[in-house]
Order: sequence, then structure tokens, then C-alpha cells
Amino acid sequence: MIASTSEVYGDPLVHPQTEEYYGNVNTIGPRGVYDEAKRFQESITMAYHSFHGVETRIVRIFNTYGPRMRLNDGRVIPAFIGQAIRGEDLTIFGDGMQTRSFCYVDDQVEGIFRLLHSDYVYPVNIGNPDEITIKDFADEIIKLTGTNQKIVYRPLPENDPLQRQPDITKAKEILGWDVTINRADGMKITYDYFKSLSRDELAKEEHKDFSKYMN
Repeated sequence: MIASTSEVYGDPLVHPQTEEYYGNVNTIGPRGVYDEAKRFQESITMAYHSFHGVETRIVRIFNTYGPRMRLNDGRVIPAFIGQAIRGEDLTIFGDGMQTRSFCYVDDQVEGIFRLLHSDYVYPVNIGNPDEITIKDFADEIIKLTGTNQKIVYRPLPENDPLQRQPDITKAKEILGWDVTINRADGMKITYDYFKSLSRDELAKEEHKDFSKYMN
């Protein structure tokens, strides 16, 4: 079983994204090395399945969150929560109208588990189709944390996807899977986890060096 990603769709021209959509990826852009690596991973997996008869599963994972995320991993949820806890303004890249769809980790794991034990060999989206703009999400974080930070805007990175929403029809029909935890409940659990950490733990987590694991 391989962990693929919604990034195989690139900056999508189809919305929501179905598994049949081939994607819109700039192969030589700054994000291309990750996107194309995942696309190749899917290709070589299917080649081994088709030619050698290897039993395979491919899960396309959309944005996932929950306790134990790393504050410095670059994803929007720990970034926003970390800034809120430290009393800093929340940073949005672009105009904030780009969208994401966040799936709580328990739902994600259940979907992956069901796919693993199925007999379906083609890619399956596992994610929460509840789409939200980054600007609205920043407002939710400010309300959740009870802070009064401002939102500051920075230039949008090149080729950053403007829409992200999974079509989970296949997961529902083939796996009998659907999301069970809404964003409000999942974000409260996630925020309570970070809030429970001491200042020393937060500082240690924020500055932890993970480069030695990135081969």
C-alpha cells in the first residue's frame, strides 16, 4: 500500500477532484519534485500490479490534521495554531480565497484501514469534502483560540493549488467509509493538545530539527 496525495492533482481544473482526473501539474515548478514523485510512485505501483501481479493499494490522502502535529512542519493548521498561541498575527499566503478540505486523523486512518483490507487496486481519495477558504479558516482559528490577532497577507507561492476538495464517492461506495468528525470538533481536540503543552515543550517542538530524517 502506498500513501499518495491530493498533490497529484496539482492546481486542479476539475472541482471537486475525482480519481479519474489526471491533474494539472507544472513538472518543472518549485512544487514539481514532490508532485511528480508521488505521481511516479502511483505509476510504478500500477506497473508492478499489472505486470508482476503484485497486490497493491493506493490511497490519495488529502489535508489531514489532529493532535501531535509538528508546529514547524509548514502546514497551515499547526502554523496558525502556533502563531495564535504565541500571540503573533496569522500569516496567509495569497488573498486567502484558496480552499482546503481538512480531514481529522481518526477518519483518515479508518479510511486507509478499510482500503488496505479491500480488494480495490486503483487510487482512492480519502479526505473530508467540507471545503473552506483559508481566510475563513483563519477567522475560525482566531475564534477558537479566543485571541485577537490580525491577519497579515504575503505573496502566494508559485503553483500553490487554489482549490482542494476530494470527491469521496468511491470511498463511500467501495469501502463504506465516510467522515464522522466535523471540523469544529476535530479542531477543538487539536487545539486542546497544543494548549496542553508547556511553553518549553512548545518552543522545543517549534525549533526541532527534522532534517536528519529527510532523505
